[in-house]
Amino acid sequence: MWTKAASAAALVLLCSCRAQPSDPPFPNAHRDVAPIVGDSFSTEDARDRLGEAEDVMQLAGVTPGMSVADVGAGEGYYTVRLARVVGPKGRVLAEDIMSDVRDELSDRVQRESLDNVAVKLGTPDNPMLPGQSFDRAFLVHMYHEVQSPYAFLWHLREGLKPDGLAIVVDSNRAVKHHGIPPQQLKCEFAALGLDPVKFKPLPGGDDYFMAFRLARPRPAPAQIKACDG
Repeated sequence: MWTKAASAAALVLLCSCRAQPSDPPFPNAHRDVAPIVGDSFSTEDARDRLGEAEDVMQLAGVTPGMSVADVGAGEGYYTVRLARVVGPKGRVLAEDIMSDVRDELSDRVQRESLDNVAVKLGTPDNPMLPGQSFDRAFLVHMYHEVQSPYAFLWHLREGLKPDGLAIVVDSNRAVKHHGIPPQQLKCEFAALGLDPVKFKPLPGGDDYFMAFRLARPRPAPAQIKACDG
C-alpha cells in the first residue's frame, strides 16, 4: 500500500517529466531583420545641424511634464534632448538591451546631471516598460533590428498610457539596409492593435516619422497574424 509520502513523491516525479511553462509563442518576423549596430552612424552635431531631434519631438507633441521612454536609447542622443524638453517635472526612461551600452549611458546621465532620467536594461523581445506609464515611447532607427517584432510590440504597447503614442523614426528602404518601408511598419503595428495617426517624411534623405495610437485590445499571441515581408 502506498503511503502519503510515496504518493507525493510520485506526483513530484510526474510533474518534473512534463514540459515546463514557457513564454507564449509569437509569429516569426516573416521578413529580414537588420543586425544591431551602434547609433554612432552620425555625430550628434551633424544630427543637430539637420534639426532632427527638434523636428521629431515637435511632431510627437512632447511637452514639459510628460513621461517618455527612449527605447533602444544607445548613446543617448534622444535621451538627453527629451530630458531637456520634458523638464524637471517630466520623466525619461532610457532603455537598451546591451549592458555595456546601458552602463555608458548611465555614466553620461550622471555626468550631465540629468536628474529626470532613469536608465534600464531590457531584453530583445521586451523593453520592460512599467505598465500604462508613458505619454510617448520613442523607437528611433532601431525597430528594423528587433528580432521578434510581434513579441516586442506585444510588450511595448502595455507601457503606453491609454492616450499615449508610439513614435517611430526609420528609413524608407529595405530592412537589410537598415530601414523598413512604411507599409510594412503599418502592417506590423496593426497586428498588435496600433494604428497610425501621423506620418511625415523627414528632411535630409529617406527618413520618416510615424506615430501610432492604441486602437484595439492587445491580441493573444496565438491570434497575431504576421505580415508578409
